[in-house]
Amino acid sequence: MSKNIRFLLIFILGFCTYYFFDLYCFKTIQSFSQRLFHSKALAHVIAYSITLIPLITTLKIVLPEKKIADLLSVNKLIVKGFTIAFLGTFVMAVGYSLHFSIITKIDIESLFINTISSAFFEEIIFRAFLIGVLYRFTRLGFLSSLLLGSLLFAQVHLYQSQNTTELIEIFSITFLGSIFFAWIYFETDYNLWTAICTHFFMNFYWEIFNVSANVSGNLYGNIYKLSSLLLIIGIIIYYKKRNNIPFQVTLKSLFIKTSELQS
Repeated sequence: MSKNIRFLLIFILGFCTYYFFDLYCFKTIQSFSQRLFHSKALAHVIAYSITLIPLITTLKIVLPEKKIADLLSVNKLIVKGFTIAFLGTFVMAVGYSLHFSIITKIDIESLFINTISSAFFEEIIFRAFLIGVLYRFTRLGFLSSLLLGSLLFAQVHLYQSQNTTELIEIFSITFLGSIFFAWIYFETDYNLWTAICTHFFMNFYWEIFNVSANVSGNLYGNIYKLSSLLLIIGIIIYYKKRNNIPFQVTLKSLFIKTSELQS
């Protein structure tokens, strides 16, 4: 068995183990933790942290010489990621303040779960592990690396509605969002904090303003969201071109890379 096939088999097995562990144990762990600590926010973090064990184990098996912090890309500068995300999503803050009212009654624990906790763990699972490891340590290109992860990322958001039209909108928006988050993660020198902070700010503004009941949104909600995405893309492109930094994602790396890209 070749090294690459062994890598992919263990990787897939590890993710499948995580997936079913999360599917059947997450809510149980969360409920137990909430009864124990009387905090749904802490329970959410604990449940996510425990269900991450199969992914951490998988990384140690397939890439034992690498540190987990490096593999999950959380060893980069938080300030850089925060700054790009804050500047880019400021459009949402301004736009939403003009068109939507601030929610008067905010559940702090729910806000924490839907912004900080969800943004952090979803980027760890989908962008850093499921998409990032494949792109960084195999010959798979950008599009081929992100397909499965983006499909799953879109699928886990379908709980937000029962309406067929809204489900299609939710799936499409979150699928495209996953592609965007993967791109900014790769193009900021694999700094996952850029994706985490962008994810956080987008969720935060969506939560504190009375925009929409789910991610499908509405005209103004989506216009300002799209404007923020384009601004962040523009900031990254401008910075890289000004400093003569090569782009990770090019036409030559869309499907299959000519050589493995190590970082």
